[in-house]
Amino acid sequence: MTSTTASSISRRGLLGAFAATAIAAAPTYSNAAGFLRGGGDIRRLKMYSGRTGESIDTIYWIEGQYIGEAVTEVNRFFRDWRNGQTHQIDTRTVDIIAATQNLLDSDQPFTLISGYRSPQTNAMLRANSSGVARNSLHLQGKAADLRMQGRSVSQMARAAAACRAGGVGRYSGSNFVHMDCGQVRTWGS
Repeated sequence: MTSTTASSISRRGLLGAFAATAIAAAPTYSNAAGFLRGGGDIRRLKMYSGRTGESIDTIYWIEGQYIGEAVTEVNRFFRDWRNGQTHQIDTRTVDIIAATQNLLDSDQPFTLISGYRSPQTNAMLRANSSGVARNSLHLQGKAADLRMQGRSVSQMARAAAACRAGGVGRYSGSNFVHMDCGQVRTWGS
């Protein structure tokens, strides 16, 4: 007589089990056409927000498809923390962040300084700083300002620029890197 034990495995649990091996096996990417192509069957985003105290560690793409529930979670995480407004975050920006994280080869999450900005927040920041663009890509959900413990601004900016998929700004004085899915360009020091 044999006995069997039925176990319930959720999709998220199964994906988590495979995440470490798939990410570890993923190649690095050095040009815009392939910065995440061929990167295994999953894409993962691991971040922390010092503004809200929240963390996100989610697989948002599997086998060529974005996972709606995970993308919704990313949109909420990237919200304007000053007023709680959310906006659809461009998945190209999320892909650039994930590829940069892979290139940095670190288990540390990115710290999100600024994701989506409402028009009111952007206007307030512009009134108090000369470094905030009137038509910032943050307003469109296409940009993020990030830092990572154990990695310098220079290391992060080089990794993001290696993706050749958008804008990369170095803000060494404030210890963060701006990444966006706009024109391929770099600025700052």
